[in-house]
Amino acid sequence: MKFSVSTPDLQKHLGSISGVIPTKSTLPILENFLFEVSGNELDITATDLEMYTTIRVNVEGKDKGKFVIPAKRLLETVRSLTDPTVKFDVDTDTFKIVMKTENGEYKLTGESSESYPSLPDFKGEKELKISSEILKRLISKAEFAVSSDELRPAMTGVLFQIRPEEICAVATDGHRLVRMRNTSFKSKHKATDVIVPAKALKLIVKSLEGVEGTIFFNESHIKFSIGNMILITRLIEEKYPNYESVIPIDNDKKLTVNKNQLLSSVRRTSLFANTTTRQVRFSITGSSMAVSAEDIDFGSEAKETLTCDYNAEDMEIGFNAVYVVDVLSHIDTDEAVFMLNTPTRAVTVRPPTQQEGEDILMLVMPVRLNA
Repeated sequence: MKFSVSTPDLQKHLGSISGVIPTKSTLPILENFLFEVSGNELDITATDLEMYTTIRVNVEGKDKGKFVIPAKRLLETVRSLTDPTVKFDVDTDTFKIVMKTENGEYKLTGESSESYPSLPDFKGEKELKISSEILKRLISKAEFAVSSDELRPAMTGVLFQIRPEEICAVATDGHRLVRMRNTSFKSKHKATDVIVPAKALKLIVKSLEGVEGTIFFNESHIKFSIGNMILITRLIEEKYPNYESVIPIDNDKKLTVNKNQLLSSVRRTSLFANTTTRQVRFSITGSSMAVSAEDIDFGSEAKETLTCDYNAEDMEIGFNAVYVVDVLSHIDTDEAVFMLNTPTRAVTVRPPTQQEGEDILMLVMPVRLNA
């Protein structure tokens, strides 16, 4: 079986799905890509049994067949190639594979595809149409706040609340929370909630470039069909925490500040903070605020002053700098609006203006200030 493929195309598409391949697995077959060739089309599949992804690549060839090929060695080899085209010659009896370029020849051994896991049977699915722009913004604005704590599995994914007149993405790790609504989205289905693993969303967001996507889901799986890529992943079948209960409704102290100035200030001052707590202090007084940090153990400290607009009594409040940086980095506008209550209550952060059809709210929990 012979075919040739553009090296840049192969580099791009292998890279886009390689994150699915497990580094170590009790099933060695999972450490391979599945190649399925049919004339001028090559489907490349990767799976870890929780997630399956297939991407289609245009090739030059006439043959038909399939085989598995070691993922790590193939990926490292292809990434290092500078030739415009790579030719594959596969012995379908022994699965010896020869890769040829203008300047080189590389031999490796694949396997039969017989033991490679098949895609999950998808029954009873619901179908949704969504633009790549909407889906990309939902994912990119929410996934950073996902928890990595496997003891709280529901929070290791993004909650999608699908309603007839809107779609909402929610993520939280208990320290920060993001809720992103889009009312431009419409659905013919009844209200549905699904929790999608963050790992799958990080792969999907890389492929969302100017194409409409179709989403299929049932009780256990969700399938994204985006351009030439299909990704199927198992849903997190857990109950998501009642996040609405932690969003304050009585925060009446409004702080408006230049986002980029505050972001830079927090990044700089946090270099002098305790490396464990990463605590920074906001001292807010009317038209100015001081951002400071210190590490008593090493005798280091830093303080900067910014202009701001604040409409309440003076306040000192502490935050983990990492969480503040994350939140500010996901605001598109020049300014950020903080709504506060007391130094120990959750703080909401929003852009002063929202894009049409969008409503994004971020929340960050303060930390107790050092004496």
